[in-house]
Amino acid sequence: MTPHPRRRSRGDDRREQIIDEALKAFADNGYRSTSIAEIAERCRLSQPGVLHYFPNKAALLSAVLDYRDRLDYDRLGFDQQLRGKDALIRLAQLVDHNTHVPGLVRLFTVLTSEAVTTDHPAHDWAQQRYRKLQDYLAAALDAGRADGSVRADIDPAAVARQVFAMMDGLQLQWLVDPDNVDMATLFRAYIDELIAWIS
Repeated sequence: MTPHPRRRSRGDDRREQIIDEALKAFADNGYRSTSIAEIAERCRLSQPGVLHYFPNKAALLSAVLDYRDRLDYDRLGFDQQLRGKDALIRLAQLVDHNTHVPGLVRLFTVLTSEAVTTDHPAHDWAQQRYRKLQDYLAAALDAGRADGSVRADIDPAAVARQVFAMMDGLQLQWLVDPDNVDMATLFRAYIDELIAWIS
């Protein structure tokens, strides 16, 4: 039997509300310090009400991380493989966009910091995310080497790691001191210098 459309929509709306409030709570307090009770209170639900949609906190974290990844992957254009410098320029655009969504940046920074321990529920997510991003950028740089727009003597994997290290480092500094760190301008300058070096 197909669920009634209005009922399904109300359930989808409630799931989205829970994910949104959990995202804010995890960004504010980290995963370990956030309780289902706190998320339920933010949603004006009971704990069993939250657990009706997500069986435990780890399942809710997984939904939050999936949501965050979908946003970044859409902005980064993972549906198309960019080549060479275009991928670097897209990353600069993503960093610029991130200045307008500090909650998402804080969530990423807090969770990846916590996820360095292997028993954290986000550990595998963080590890796989870095691998995917680095593989994506390395492939773009390699494609640039193949078409001659990128120097043949660079190491695409090493450059990709450096780019994401710079991105994450600037994000952390910006979150700690947003009035004195112009993350978007600094990252764009780095990308411009990198493009000049690899061309």
